[in-house]
Amino acid sequence: MVVAAQPRPRPRSAGWALTALRLPGLRHLGPNWYATVMGTAIVANAGAALPLDIPGLRTACTAVWALSAALLAVVLGARAAHWTHHRDQARAHFLDPAVAPFYGCLSMALLAVGIGTLTVGQDVIGEPAAVASAAALFGAGTLTGLAAAVTVPYLMVVRHKVEPGTASPVWLLPVVAPMVSASFGPLLVPHLPAGQWREAMLLASYAMFGLSLLASLLILPLIFARLVHHGPLPLALTPTLFLVLGPLGQSTTAVSKLADVAPGAIQAPYAEGLAAFAVIYGIPVMGFALMWLALAGAMVVRAAREGMPFALTWWAFTFPVGTCVTGAQGLAHHTGLVALEWLAAGLYAFLVAAWAVTGVRTLRGLLDGALLAAPVKRVSNGEGAHRCRCAPTSCFN
Repeated sequence: MVVAAQPRPRPRSAGWALTALRLPGLRHLGPNWYATVMGTAIVANAGAALPLDIPGLRTACTAVWALSAALLAVVLGARAAHWTHHRDQARAHFLDPAVAPFYGCLSMALLAVGIGTLTVGQDVIGEPAAVASAAALFGAGTLTGLAAAVTVPYLMVVRHKVEPGTASPVWLLPVVAPMVSASFGPLLVPHLPAGQWREAMLLASYAMFGLSLLASLLILPLIFARLVHHGPLPLALTPTLFLVLGPLGQSTTAVSKLADVAPGAIQAPYAEGLAAFAVIYGIPVMGFALMWLALAGAMVVRAAREGMPFALTWWAFTFPVGTCVTGAQGLAHHTGLVALEWLAAGLYAFLVAAWAVTGVRTLRGLLDGALLAAPVKRVSNGEGAHRCRCAPTSCFN
């Protein structure tokens, strides 16, 4: 009897095994995951801005900033692997009007961690390293934010099929990113050479403030019209109503921070005018933000009573509220009004609670695989709006 020699099977490398384990899970990892970084970083940034003397708060903010930096590294690595191994899916995200706006979150994640690096991170890594790191994050975040602010609206006009009644607060994400840069720029002004460099940073930040504000004013009426004519958002999307607070709180924060550094960057008449503008603009906008907070909160309570499921959209309860904390703190600094300090403290308490609950639910959904499940296509509900038939934790729209 002749026994044919059988070729020995090649041992599978550790790299192959790792790829087999991770790639299927990453296929549906979208850019909305950057919201976890934004929502974590704002807890540290807003806490550091509070005018209240709370024992241990600075240490806690530093720890949360370190967590946000680690999250940024993890999400950036996962997204890079997604683009490498699932490029078809990544390109499809650009062509999906429900997913493409989340590319603005990349910019805001970089900027939020950069702000924390400069405000609390220097306690750990020292001022020179903090300034250098913050400058790098500011540059990367600003460039990606400006690119998203132009690219996403362009795609919405020429490539996306946007149907009537589908306007969403998510549309604000790419155009709010430059407003975060406008709030970050003033923090770098004191570290620049006096004269042209400081003035250029100041005016560039104001330009990004105007870019983001005017673009947001174009989108906000569409969002309210969608609510009035087509009714409440789907349950899983209801938390995104809090995204409207983003341009409101962030713009108030921006004008306050810009007014703080204006005397050392621009001539006296303009510096005084910018200080007045911070209050004249900020108080009415903060009033509108509180009105919208009450409206969005009522809609969330209604949705919760109807069984609102957990989804990554819950991260909308964090970053936008955090911008209102920093906005109220800036107004308190410029007006000396104690009531605004208490407003900032109250909003911060809500922010911390929302971050803790959302973070725990996200970790649980990640461990059981629900947050990385493949979404199911949307279907029309017959009234012009769309209802998502996907697992709620993987819902984009």
